[in-house]
Amino acid sequence: MKKTLVAAGLASLLSTAAMAENVGVSMALFDDNFLTVLRNGMTDYAGTLPGVDIQVEDAQNDVGKQLNQIQNFIASGVDAIIVNPVDTDATVAMSQAAEAAGIPLVYVNRQPVNVDTLPDNQAFVASNEVESGTLETLEICRLLKEKGKGDAANIIVMMGELSNQAARQRTQDVHDVITTDECKFMTIVEEQTANWSRTQGADLMANWLSAGIQFDAVVANNDEMALGALQALKAAGISMDDMIVGGVDATQDALASMAAGELDVTVFQNAAGQGAGALDAALALAKGAEVAQKVYIPFELVTPANLAEYAAKN
Repeated sequence: MKKTLVAAGLASLLSTAAMAENVGVSMALFDDNFLTVLRNGMTDYAGTLPGVDIQVEDAQNDVGKQLNQIQNFIASGVDAIIVNPVDTDATVAMSQAAEAAGIPLVYVNRQPVNVDTLPDNQAFVASNEVESGTLETLEICRLLKEKGKGDAANIIVMMGELSNQAARQRTQDVHDVITTDECKFMTIVEEQTANWSRTQGADLMANWLSAGIQFDAVVANNDEMALGALQALKAAGISMDDMIVGGVDATQDALASMAAGELDVTVFQNAAGQGAGALDAALALAKGAEVAQKVYIPFELVTPANLAEYAAKN
């Protein structure tokens, strides 16, 4: 039976998540700062649950490899599967395979394309991406006004992987914010993907600077691209006092950059909370319990003013 959205209450699932369970976990990519926090949060939490074993595999950003991992989990008879999708448009086949085998499946962090038609024994645990890019862009809008640029300001947008729902939604959030009366003075002059990568973010920024693009702020879909942009800006001798740069995730590197007076805004996404929540949901489904099919853990705006509150969270 379908359930409505739930923002909290994962702890209550513990009573139904009995022990002696084996859970297979396929992560899109180990070599990603945010996903590493999510993965570690999941494995650390599993270590506190007697009798719960999780097998975590790296899909290495390869859809085919991830599908194979899911098939291998099914063949080995795991009690539940958790997937952080490589490609959020490729989740239908994953859901079908798990459903055919009668094994519960939980998507974590990245919204599957079939999120509204998931089988009853499948769920999605993440944060609502409508909040992420919106919080980031509204704060950048405020900062631009504070700098006296409330009449007209140019911004550039760094997008994540275009196959990823989070990248598409965070970018749409930017477009939605700049259509409001409050922030309509902002104009996007460049918008390209840097695939969530710090290196690609630095290269893309260097290209824009070489092309003579004039802008007042950088709105990046994640912290890694924002940090790459900052590297290129500093290498070009641009003062951080003259530039506003924002990201999403509140990773440790991003918070260090903010403490150094470089990154202006990020948005905390509770990676460890998502990992633990996904495991709670998987264990509950494995015991036949009813679980909300969409469990959202709120995003939180992080600025230099409240930076200390997030120093140890991700």
